[in-house]
Amino acid sequence: MEAEILSLEISFEDEKHFIESFAFGDAKDVIILNVSGTTMATTRATLQFAEESVLAQQFDDTKWTEKGCNKVQVEEWTPDEAGQWVRKIKDVPDEVADLFIENEIKGSELLALDRDGLKEIGVKRAGTICLLLKEIKKLEKDSQDVVTLIEHSPYCFGKILDYLRLRHLHSQNLIENEPALPTVSVDQEKRFKKVVKYYFPGKSSEFILGSK
Repeated sequence: MEAEILSLEISFEDEKHFIESFAFGDAKDVIILNVSGTTMATTRATLQFAEESVLAQQFDDTKWTEKGCNKVQVEEWTPDEAGQWVRKIKDVPDEVADLFIENEIKGSELLALDRDGLKEIGVKRAGTICLLLKEIKKLEKDSQDVVTLIEHSPYCFGKILDYLRLRHLHSQNLIENEPALPTVSVDQEKRFKKVVKYYFPGKSSEFILGSK
């Protein structure tokens, strides 16, 4: 079973690299899922493939706009954008923002700045340094990949996610044959059906379990 979980994790990571490398969809829509401690990467389009599922509702346009698309992409900031961010910090003088621009501090460098780094670019006042460090820490937290915690069996949820991923790729003509329904080990069948019925209530569970 551990081998199957590892295989699923690799396939999810491959999908993430595929999106980022070939721009299939928007890389900002790559979603990191924490499934009871196991990390899985997929796309919002994959999670939304079955429109009647709980996953599709959880990641619909309205909720994802609030949680994901509007998240700051700090690492992509130019020095001017970093300077603009500094100007918005209460009680930090505008000339400090000018220091960021003059030293060509990009977004990725901004996130890496510590006390010594701030002094190196010319920030002198201890109070200003403390304010900047506090805001940089908050900025770093806000700019991290979206991680959604899902308290279910990684094995069972991974089977569902892998099937959704294959169905989505098939719908985009990226794989030729329509994928078969998921198969699970005998000892996981009961748990798998329970997880499926949670995310696919009523007759929508037939999408994963078939019509038996």
